[in-house]
Amino acid sequence: MRWRGQRESQNIEDRRGGGGGAFRFPFPGGGGMRFPSSGGGGGRGGGGIGLLGILIILGLFLFFGFNPGSLMQESGPSGQSESGFPDIHLPQQQGPQTTNLPAPDSGGGIERPQSTAEDDLKKFVAVVLGTTEDVWNKIFLQFGAQYREPSLVLFDGAVRSACGTGMSAMGPFYCPADEKVYIDLDFYRELKDRFRAPGDFAQAYVIAHEVGHHVQKMLGIADKVEAAKRRMGSRGSNALQVMMELQADCFAGVWAHQMQAEKGLIEPGDIEEALQAASAIGDDRIQRQTQGYVVPDSFTHGSSAQRVRWFRRGFQSGQLQVCDTFNTDQL
Repeated sequence: MRWRGQRESQNIEDRRGGGGGAFRFPFPGGGGMRFPSSGGGGGRGGGGIGLLGILIILGLFLFFGFNPGSLMQESGPSGQSESGFPDIHLPQQQGPQTTNLPAPDSGGGIERPQSTAEDDLKKFVAVVLGTTEDVWNKIFLQFGAQYREPSLVLFDGAVRSACGTGMSAMGPFYCPADEKVYIDLDFYRELKDRFRAPGDFAQAYVIAHEVGHHVQKMLGIADKVEAAKRRMGSRGSNALQVMMELQADCFAGVWAHQMQAEKGLIEPGDIEEALQAASAIGDDRIQRQTQGYVVPDSFTHGSSAQRVRWFRRGFQSGQLQVCDTFNTDQL
């Protein structure tokens, strides 16, 4: 990805070295690439056997679709179809807009001394976030709406959010309660070494996926899905969560298409890196790797083939409307 020399987002908070606060399970409505612990104690915020036990239990809760409860009140009534799934429709595009893109808010964060490699990776993340801001500002204006830019929080070990305390072992996540994306940059090492998905565009895809969850929040999709999940059992709740995650993958594909059309930053092999990352973190592949067998009813993010299919669909079209995972005959 040709990212050097591009605009860096100012919506970055660097909380690395700042500690995470009291533990609380993250808000279930948030989106994230959460993985079961490898058991190696590789997280920099490790707390011994007690913490590992907590992570294993929480991982089982997530794996079997257990919903510990919601921290955010439903913002309003949501449509409901006869099948019990929320009646979700993507907005229809209006005519061309001439309004200038809004300037990003000035960021504020806790800075700490960084190595050259850390500083370089932080700049890369800031550039990727900046491209998502450019793309989604433009798309929302085309629909006659205003995009509210999320912040991206860098942390290590654990971090306190409005959704509770997130742990590095759970992977990057989005918190709808404070509209922030959280990521421990050490996750990229695990993505490369454990999941065999190297490359800077694989890293960019991760950020674009989490920003896709913010787009869902902005469109009102996240609130409707959470309201519907509270009325369902674990199987139906898991099915809805899979639709949410696949739509975020599709939104990441839309971002890649629009970013390439506007800036031409994609290099040969970049899309293959993103597809490899999407495939590597499919539920079926992770389950087969960690437990030796697959339980489709417990999926919360979608299979490898589904994640690849929806990212590719968004990338090939570049249109928001193709990402309707809630009204499709085939996920």
